[in-house]
Amino acid sequence: MPFVKEQLTTEYLLLSFIYTVGAVSVVLIVLALGFIDTGLVRRKNVLDTWVQKLLSSVIAGGGTLICGVGIWNAQFNQAFGVPDPFWQAIKDWWVGGKFLTHYAGALDPKILPEAEVQQVFAAFFITFSLGTLALIHTGAMERMKARPLYTMAFVIGLVLSPLVAYLNWGPVGPLSNHGTHDFDGIFPLYIFAGTWVLVLSWRLGPRLGAFTKHVSGTVPASQNVGLVGAGVLLIMFALPFVALSSTFIIPEVGVFGISMTQSGWGIILENIFAAYIGGAITGGIIAYRLRQPLWALLGPLSGAVMCGTLFDVGMPWEVFLVSLAGPPVALGTTVLMRKLRIDEPKVIPLALGPGIAGALVCGFVEWGTKTGGYPGLEGNFALGHATITPWWQLAGVVSTMAIAAIPCLLICLFFEKTSGLRVTEAEELVGLDKTNWDVDNFGLDPIEATGNGATVRSTEGTPVVTSGD
Repeated sequence: MPFVKEQLTTEYLLLSFIYTVGAVSVVLIVLALGFIDTGLVRRKNVLDTWVQKLLSSVIAGGGTLICGVGIWNAQFNQAFGVPDPFWQAIKDWWVGGKFLTHYAGALDPKILPEAEVQQVFAAFFITFSLGTLALIHTGAMERMKARPLYTMAFVIGLVLSPLVAYLNWGPVGPLSNHGTHDFDGIFPLYIFAGTWVLVLSWRLGPRLGAFTKHVSGTVPASQNVGLVGAGVLLIMFALPFVALSSTFIIPEVGVFGISMTQSGWGIILENIFAAYIGGAITGGIIAYRLRQPLWALLGPLSGAVMCGTLFDVGMPWEVFLVSLAGPPVALGTTVLMRKLRIDEPKVIPLALGPGIAGALVCGFVEWGTKTGGYPGLEGNFALGHATITPWWQLAGVVSTMAIAAIPCLLICLFFEKTSGLRVTEAEELVGLDKTNWDVDNFGLDPIEATGNGATVRSTEGTPVVTSGD
């Protein structure tokens, strides 16, 4: 097998390392979501929550590995005039394709330039599906059967999430090449996941005791809210690396956002932390006024989601001002969901509400900013030939929500008519750890005598001590 030294320069290896860090950081975000979920679910569901999150995320990533990478890369074949661009991209980038089965040093630069970099970026793209499913699972905890969840994960990773990215996340996709602007995966990750969870939560129905009193007295209750803070800080650590990996770096030319907008690492980092600060300020104010600490803990994340489309093109003062609206938008979304009896207090308020609002605000704040195209191309794919506008941002939002909502509804209806979408009432009452794994993960024996006349009993896995006096 011949060795092509041009494919393995120090420059390319450095770029590959940057995208490697981004890919690993997405896995850290999945871990962080696991911590947040652990803090908010009832104890009797903690183990099953981790199992479902891990397996559904990896299944989605496996779907993207099979052919999802090819779907996203089809946009470049179209821009460069490759015959049968979509089919050729699938053949080249599916898990058995030549671009994923040859070492970079064995690939002709004329066929695949920067092969090492592109292969590592493919791995980074795969991890996006992991993050998307981890977020979707967060919105379906404590009441969803595993089989429909894993089916959804595979379909999302195989086709749907890559399709949204093909349209909206990239420099020459059908919408992004006309002016739809994204940077930090707001469309394929947050808006897509938030819309999916909205439909899924509607079909699943609320958890027992969420809105009306249940005869058993059970209510959804967080078991350790402090873990939410740990999860948030881990996301705040990982997110800058993910954002920096969402760039095109052309040595001696410049740094560009994923939509080929002129940018720079320094401004991107400043913008991320400006969003954290703005979200934390208004989140803290809401938390103290409502005496609900979750708003303080999740405030920085809502600010970051609100500004995710601005990180590469906005200035820190603009991002800070926009991020202040993140928690209020999330609060308004929460109030709306309660009125609609949708039991989902995390993903829809934090991802869908601020994601949509931020994407639309970007269209106004950066109206006229050059975007789209690719260096060296001319005509409809020339670098910077398109501009960011509110209506192209709206087109991205509508297309993303449609691609998520319609398949989600169809899959839900299929399982509702066959094996079921939601666990039974009895299974929900006893807990999914016991139902699925025969494990009483945190509980004690129903009645356990102790010294000094005290009795320790377990109620839904939570120890309660009563005195013998």
